[in-house]
Amino acid sequence: MAKTKHRLVKWEPTAIKEELLSKYPPKVARKRAKQILINEAQENETPEIQANVRTIPGIITMRGCTYAGCKGVILGPTRDIVNITHGPIGCGFYSWLTRRNQTDATAEGAENYMPYCFSTDMQDQDIIFGGEKKLEKAIQEAYDTFHPKAIAIFATCPVGLIGDDIHAVAKKMKEKFGDCNVFAFSCEGYKGVSQSAGHHIANNQIFKHVVGENDADKPGEYKINLLGEYNIGGDGFEIDRILKKCGISNIATFSGNSTYDQFASAHVADLNCVMCHRSINYVADMLETKFGIPWIKVNFIGAEATAKSLRKIAQYFGDKKLIEKVEAVIAEEMPLVDAVRDDVRTRTEGKTAMLFVGGSRAHHYQELFAEIGMKTLSAGYEFAHRDDYEGREVIPDLKVDADSRNIEEIEVNADPERYSPRKPAEEIAKLEAAGYKFKHYDGMIPEMDKGTIVIDDLNQYEAEKLVELLHPDIFCAGIKEKFSIQKLGVPMKQLHSYDSGGPYAGFSGAINFYKEIDRLVNSRVWSYMKAPWQENPELSATYVWE
Repeated sequence: MAKTKHRLVKWEPTAIKEELLSKYPPKVARKRAKQILINEAQENETPEIQANVRTIPGIITMRGCTYAGCKGVILGPTRDIVNITHGPIGCGFYSWLTRRNQTDATAEGAENYMPYCFSTDMQDQDIIFGGEKKLEKAIQEAYDTFHPKAIAIFATCPVGLIGDDIHAVAKKMKEKFGDCNVFAFSCEGYKGVSQSAGHHIANNQIFKHVVGENDADKPGEYKINLLGEYNIGGDGFEIDRILKKCGISNIATFSGNSTYDQFASAHVADLNCVMCHRSINYVADMLETKFGIPWIKVNFIGAEATAKSLRKIAQYFGDKKLIEKVEAVIAEEMPLVDAVRDDVRTRTEGKTAMLFVGGSRAHHYQELFAEIGMKTLSAGYEFAHRDDYEGREVIPDLKVDADSRNIEEIEVNADPERYSPRKPAEEIAKLEAAGYKFKHYDGMIPEMDKGTIVIDDLNQYEAEKLVELLHPDIFCAGIKEKFSIQKLGVPMKQLHSYDSGGPYAGFSGAINFYKEIDRLVNSRVWSYMKAPWQENPELSATYVWE
């Protein structure tokens, strides 16, 4: 035990990488080495990392499947679409409200089907003889019971294997009903590298079947869409509170606290603001191509980041009234944030964190930790692509592989009647000349310190090894890692579903996060936990290979 702790502070990042790889067979080690990067913080060039590749068989990954990304992440937070899982009951159950998506259905006449779990519950005979008739019956039953505006069908792995044509069934039932939009997602779990493929499949179908269906004008000034915000723990509520206070109208959130009508009306907004670019940047591109709506990257995780994003939105619209209102809101909100942050920082300054979550969260949350003086030692994503690490400028260099081809490519053209550039080209050029960036986001690597360790698709073994070697004060990931990390004597904060906490976005969210991290990293309870290697240091095993 003492020997292990003594070695911790002496290990250089390169030695840590070698230690992580040392237990793997040579072929596996060579593959994983490309996904583990020591951040060199080079001045003119961002180091390249391998990402969005299949997990090596035998490794216990943190990733989810394509179906989980489609049904659980993107459509899960939408309250008035009946989501039917065509497959075994387990797929439906485990994608049902596991992310603590919240919604507000208090308006008169508002529908909310999120508390329900709809599934065709496929059995042996359905696999043998096909499940299309059972699916048709389920859609009819949902329509007769709820009369919803829309019904969405999600394919699970067996559906893809037996070849049920869910799109034909959806089309047939849509024509039959006449007043209910029925559409389907070919999101079988095996379809992609991770849940990222499911995000893409979901957003493609929403764009094809829903966006642009409602041309009615929406009230309000400074109309935006917020893309890639999923209202985990009430984040979306806090962001909407701030936007409303500033006088900014949020037409549609994709897809936290969302409704069918929000998606259908998204094309009337004047600016798209992208939070989680990994899950939705292609929708922003499609909305610009078809309707002429430009997009920018925003980040409402962190008080300073929130203020910066509000100013960025105000600068786009360029209205003095909005700019002054935004400054007034920031001036009103920040004193309380500053007071709590300054108090918490006296107890968190110099402590350390690791973050392995999502496609943007591991990046965004580093700002919150920095605000209370905490350093990020190591970070990575579960389902990122290279541009999430290195920046959007590498997209032209990304190669299309077999997994990418599993995702339908949508050909989008300018709408002959509704395409309308929101600003003249001269105004866009003037903003850009002043340093304003459209269609741009920085990757995580350039913003991390030199010598930090960036790891794509971290697995269970590597997570435990990192904790053993670096012993961070807190580890952030998802539910699958929570209890194994806690058993190592390190507090673990879920950044997928926030445990029972949140919101952590916006000004109020930053205050909540400061207090939560203060409580976790300064609790004495973790010192009573002993990891297996601390109790039995001789316990070891080796792989056997040629």
